[in-house]
Amino acid sequence: MPAIVKLLIVFVAMLVASRVRAPLGVAVIAGGLVLDAWSGRALSQVGSDFGHALMSWPFVLLVATTALIVEFGRYMGQEKNALAILSLSRRWGGRYHRVWNLMTAPAVIGLVPMPAGALFSAPLIRQTVDDSHGPDEWKAAINYWFRHVWEYWWPIYPVVIIALAVFRMEIWQFVAVLCWFTPVTFAVGYGVLIHARRRRLTGDVHEEPTSLRRLALVLLPLGIIMVCALVLPLVMEQMFPAADPRNRKLSAILIGMILGLAVIRLDSRGLTGRPWISLCSAHSLNVLLTVGGVALFQDLLEASRLIPLAARELLGLGIPSALVVALLPLAAGLITGVASGFAGLSFPLVVGLMASPGSGLTPMSTLVLAFGFGYMGMMLSPIHLCILVTREYFSTSLRGMYALIVPCAMAMLVFTLLFSAALRWLGW
Repeated sequence: MPAIVKLLIVFVAMLVASRVRAPLGVAVIAGGLVLDAWSGRALSQVGSDFGHALMSWPFVLLVATTALIVEFGRYMGQEKNALAILSLSRRWGGRYHRVWNLMTAPAVIGLVPMPAGALFSAPLIRQTVDDSHGPDEWKAAINYWFRHVWEYWWPIYPVVIIALAVFRMEIWQFVAVLCWFTPVTFAVGYGVLIHARRRRLTGDVHEEPTSLRRLALVLLPLGIIMVCALVLPLVMEQMFPAADPRNRKLSAILIGMILGLAVIRLDSRGLTGRPWISLCSAHSLNVLLTVGGVALFQDLLEASRLIPLAARELLGLGIPSALVVALLPLAAGLITGVASGFAGLSFPLVVGLMASPGSGLTPMSTLVLAFGFGYMGMMLSPIHLCILVTREYFSTSLRGMYALIVPCAMAMLVFTLLFSAALRWLGW
């Protein structure tokens, strides 16, 4: 059976399992095990792959970091803390403060690369709008979409580092081209998700006295996390040059989370209650299971080597090179739900195809086409961590979110095609 068919069968099976309300973390782990076994590996090898993934440092650091993110999200969700941040948008946005905050709150959180980062911004969206402004599906879609406006080019994201390494271009060239995706993403999100409701969202600003001390205490932990995410990987690279880059980045974020939560705990009006009680709630455990399951699925999929095999099958069918450049990252993004997943699995194949005689592909147009389609594949993946935790937080359905996200993604794919075609016409 062709590898692409195996991937599609397991992908559909995971969707069905999610539809019948099976824990998604369990479904994706089972899917990863099936794919690894279906690739021809012996059961002992599959068990070894699973054990290696389960005991790997990236997995341990990812789960630990997510647990602290859940706790930090509880802090951000407390009314006095969320209102302190929202007071800034009220002052800056005037009558349109809700529109301003809906777009900027998730975007600001998105500057920090972290697993399931949409948990940070979801409480701010809930504090900004209520049921009179729109349904939960709409709130979830806004939180999800505007959380992902920077990852195309922001240099501290792993996917950018992978893309730079594979395409072997200068960072200024990379940023100069892909940074155009960010304003277009903002414009598409506003046009599809917010514009029709702008009248309902406008209103007079009712200034509420906000203590500068309270605002500083809310922003300080976030600032600590951002500094750690930006600076510590560079420090660790000098101290531990042989360490896995993934471990350095996750360790940096984990240290930032620990320091940020330490500052919160020093605040007499910070987090209340015992952290292990909130982490043992059904919601928190489901988030941790989902995050861990997706990480294990990605490792098992990589061990199966089915993605490269599926790529060779597509090329063997005589499909045009540009179509393969678009389809490979799109499929990898849909299946893995991780930006570094679609880049790591498909970009080496894309670059190899670009370098083949007679391909007619140019570097910049190929980069734009592959990245744009791969990123939208990730955004539409039902196992993307951010869409999962956002859906869980707002207690909504994937179908309701997709009804709003798919038009946004289609608009971005059209932009990707036009942008890539223009660059190819210029010979770039």
